[in-house]
Amino acid sequence: MASLKSEELKKMTQEERANALGMTSEQLTGRSMFIEFDPDAEERMTYPWAPEVDFNKRSEIDVNDMNTTEVNNKIRELMDEGYGTIVIKNPRGMHSLGVGILSRLNLIIEGSIGYFGVGLIDGPNVRINGRVGWSCGENMMSGTVIINKNAGSTFGAAIRGGDLVCRGSVGSRTGIDMKGGTIIVGGDTGALSGFMMQRGRMIVCGNAGKNLGDSMYDGTIFVGGEIESLGVDAVLGDFSENDKGWLERKLKQYDLFPQKGVASFKKIVAGKQLWNYDNLEPTEKKLIL
Repeated sequence: MASLKSEELKKMTQEERANALGMTSEQLTGRSMFIEFDPDAEERMTYPWAPEVDFNKRSEIDVNDMNTTEVNNKIRELMDEGYGTIVIKNPRGMHSLGVGILSRLNLIIEGSIGYFGVGLIDGPNVRINGRVGWSCGENMMSGTVIINKNAGSTFGAAIRGGDLVCRGSVGSRTGIDMKGGTIIVGGDTGALSGFMMQRGRMIVCGNAGKNLGDSMYDGTIFVGGEIESLGVDAVLGDFSENDKGWLERKLKQYDLFPQKGVASFKKIVAGKQLWNYDNLEPTEKKLIL
């Protein structure tokens, strides 16, 4: 590796350079993208302490005169009583609303909420009929979250599973440290989206800001509009028929399928030059960065 001259590396394509530096041999381990459980095995999909809820049993909470702790405790009390559909009214931009729900639940929020909304969840289906602040859906494990308007920065930070959907536009660093699941943006996304992405898929129907996919390790980003610039080690990938079919199904599922179709979408993947970054010589590190 050290015998390669910097002049020779500069003349190579990105793929040739990665092969010459021996940076494409690492095999990813850990959770696969395949379904490895029986959907009918109830005990494997719920926590042992999760309350039994009936989706047809509905309750509404007017939270205008309540604080965040009181609202979150009230949601848990209603779930313990078997309510499977809970409607939150007058949230007033409340922060950290609906966090830590580890059970099946239909949660409907009639209005806008602040930062760290519905984070650390595993199982609920959430619909927010308004806007959300920073870090919505952070560390989400499973379920669905649908925002009908816009979202702030770090949308879906460290998400691990489920579908996180914003019908409008989102801020910068969308999907930062993403570890799984799917993030869908109906509009535009800001700078450094997909930063340090490790797994999962991100769909941006509109435009993407600067440094898209910067330092991404794995995963896939699809963009329907223009990309201002790609980040370090993010490259254009081959858009296959399987990619096209998956995009069509996913966007139709949330009524976000574009009129012109998905044929014009771009696919961004990791260039894999950073996989063995610590083993590189100083001159080789400069070539990558």
